[in-house]
Amino acid sequence: MKGEGAAPGRTEEIEVKLPCGDLDAIRERLRGAGAAMDAALHDEVNDLYDDEAGRLAAKGCTLRLRRARNEAILTFKGPARFQGGIKTRQEREVRVSDAAELAAILAGAGFSRGFRYEKRREEWSLSGCAVALDETPIGRFVEIEGSPPAIREVVSRLGLDFSEAIPYSYAKLYALRRKEDPGLPDHMVFAALPP
Repeated sequence: MKGEGAAPGRTEEIEVKLPCGDLDAIRERLRGAGAAMDAALHDEVNDLYDDEAGRLAAKGCTLRLRRARNEAILTFKGPARFQGGIKTRQEREVRVSDAAELAAILAGAGFSRGFRYEKRREEWSLSGCAVALDETPIGRFVEIEGSPPAIREVVSRLGLDFSEAIPYSYAKLYALRRKEDPGLPDHMVFAALPP
């Protein structure tokens, strides 16, 4: 997640994801707490890549190309570790100037897009944390990234319930939802997109 001061190239992601039925209430609490808005509501398209054998996923890793706000970012995420409801994993990111060309490079290197997910995201900063308000085709969520003590403070200040923390990525959440409803499309998108 990109927050104020966060830059591609950092090496670790520490975050918590919580379901949220009312993002407007969280938005008001952020304003009341003096949070700074880093990015207004915007669309994101995220493509996850893997090789034909699925070796990255088998190791718990992710290779993602994200397009949002007229920029593209390639991200590698290592396997996740959980402690006290907070997820930590290696994360490496780099901005790319041409997302279509990068997709062609990934294909040439033997990687193909296996899953696409979309969300509408608004980004804030509060108490040293990046706070994302996410609208997705399967619900609304709040992601808070920062140090574990700062995350716990922000969860409390926003009136969220830390015991509801979700240990899954959006891709895993969608896979679980498709098990419940096999009629859902292959990709977690707001509307059908061309392949």
